[in-house]
Parts: sequence; structure tokens; C-alpha cells
Amino acid sequence: MNRWRFSRRQILKGTTALAAASTFASPIRAQAPAAAAIDQKLIDAAKKEGKVVWFTAVDLPVAEKVGKAFEAKYPGIAVRVERSGAERVFQRIGQEYGSKIHAVDVVQSSDAAHFIVWKRNGILLPFVPEDVAKFWPEEHRDADGQFATFRAWLCCLGYNTSMLKAPDAPKSFADLLDPKWAGKMVKAHPGYSGTIMTATFQITRELGWEYLEKLAKQKVMQVQSSADPPKKLALGERAVMADGNEYNMFQEKENSRPVEIIYPTEGTPLIIGPNGVLKAAPNPNAAKLFQAYCYTAECQQLLIDVGGLRSLHPNTKEKPGRTPFASIKKWKDDPAGVDKSADMIKKRYSQLFGV
Repeated sequence: MNRWRFSRRQILKGTTALAAASTFASPIRAQAPAAAAIDQKLIDAAKKEGKVVWFTAVDLPVAEKVGKAFEAKYPGIAVRVERSGAERVFQRIGQEYGSKIHAVDVVQSSDAAHFIVWKRNGILLPFVPEDVAKFWPEEHRDADGQFATFRAWLCCLGYNTSMLKAPDAPKSFADLLDPKWAGKMVKAHPGYSGTIMTATFQITRELGWEYLEKLAKQKVMQVQSSADPPKKLALGERAVMADGNEYNMFQEKENSRPVEIIYPTEGTPLIIGPNGVLKAAPNPNAAKLFQAYCYTAECQQLLIDVGGLRSLHPNTKEKPGRTPFASIKKWKDDPAGVDKSADMIKKRYSQLFGV
């Protein structure tokens, strides 16, 4: 069987050391390469190649702005953004590499478990941007230097401020089980959304399946993408959001829509999206330069300001009006755990919610 047709669960089966460890830990700790600075030699080599291809799950307007910012900084190097959902990015790379097609230089996914698979398949290039080496926490960079968290966000709760006053809004996951919220909530589906899959894993780990069993009895409106609940909330189709992207909520708020974010008292699921360079990148120097740029304070600030995302770079600034990332109680991410549980989560969730 072609190894690219194995599911992530099959590929990771038996890797208990990974499942028990943090996101980027390695069972055997290898020596990552020395940090790579952006120097003239790299810039000149990248300009000779003239382009870089980025497969990404970042929202298209944000991804394109990252590409344009890079092109403005390094004239003569064009960025081709290939944007799709995380699962489609994963499948496309699997299909292309299975056919010995090497079209992508740098890859980004909103499902960090993909990088565990790509690393195990030996297709990622060890490359450590200088900013990652200097500033990224150990748990957010691969021990072997093959990838690091490019963006982070939260899967939050929320409410429509035209329909509810702050004192009356729920404050916790437990509050959502109050009968008064029956028929008034919207949430996304882990079978469609990587963000919701990750959040569902964390919720069941922290609160147990009993929580979702009770929530399923609340006549919840079910949508697909994690971007959909904020939209439904903003339109007033439901008063309360049981899960959804924090960055979409920022965008709705900043467009004067009547929504407010809730960070539940029990903790908020943390979602991460790494970036990595492909070992067989057709434009290897442009790939390295683009990867290094992605972790600079300049690019990370763009993600904050334009994308509503969170950054691990200490030289960035939170946008005014947003709750500081450090002040939010966050649940720990565990991509390997998500991958082991994904099939079970999809099946059990569908049984509970009837979708």
C-alpha cells in the first residue's frame, strides 16, 4: 500500500511517546541545525529562483497579504499562495508526493498533527529561522528544527450583544447546559473543521464526554466550519456561540457587529498552525527565505493586525481592545492525541448530535 494513503491514525499508531508528549517533542532528541539568519547570500540565491509556492490553510485575504508583504520586502521573488482547508492541504501533498510531484516549497496547516506525519515520512527540511531560535518556547518548535508554530488562536464562546446583556450571558462551558439556552446556540462540527476537532478533543479531555452528551440535548444549531458560528451570531440567528474561531469574532467586532467573545472559566482550547519547508522544495532558497520571514516580528505583527491571530513573538504588540493572550486561561494542545482520537471523536460526536 502507498504510505501516503495511510491515515494519520495508522501512521501514528503505537507512537505513545509522541501522544504523551507536548506538540513538538521528539522521542529521541536530535540536534536541530544552527539558526539561520536572513543574509544577503540567502536573498541573492532566492532572487535567482524568483518564486516560492506556499500551501496554506490561513484565510486567503491574510495569506495573500503575507505574500504581498514578502514580495515588497524582497522584490523579484513572487509568492504563489495555494490556499485550502487543512485536510485538503494534507491530502494534496500526500497525493503529489505519492506521484513524485514536488510543487510546494513551504507548507502551513491548522492541524498540527499533519506535521507529525510529514516528519515521520521524512519530507520536511530541518531549518530553524533565527527568530524561532531566539524567541519561540521549546514546546512550540520541533526539537529537530523541522517546523514551528506560525500562528495561534483560540476556539472561544460568544454571544450576540443585541440579544443578551453581559450579566445574562454564559460565562463557562457548564453554563451552556442551562435549559434556558436550549434552541439558542450554534456550534461547528469536528468532522468538517480541524479547529473544532482540536477543541472537541480538549473539551472531552478536560470535561469528559458527559459534557457533550448533555450539550447535545440543548437543540444546538449545527454548522460546518469554525468560521460559521461567528457569522450566525452576528446575523442574530442564534444568541450564543458554543464554539468558533476567536479571530473571526475579532473581525466581526471590528466591523461593528453585535458580538462579544467569552473565554470560559474552565479554560479555552488553544489551536496552533505550524509552518515548514519541504525537503524537495523546487525553490529551496526562496523557501528558506520565506520561512524565515514568516517568523519575523514584521510578519507576525501582520497576522495579529490583519488576521486577528495570536503570536509567540515577544516583539509584537496586541491590538488595542483585545484581551491579552497571556491573561487567558488556555488548555494545552496535543496534536498527537487528536490524531489518535479523531476517528472516534467524529463517530461519537455524530451519534450524539445526529449530524
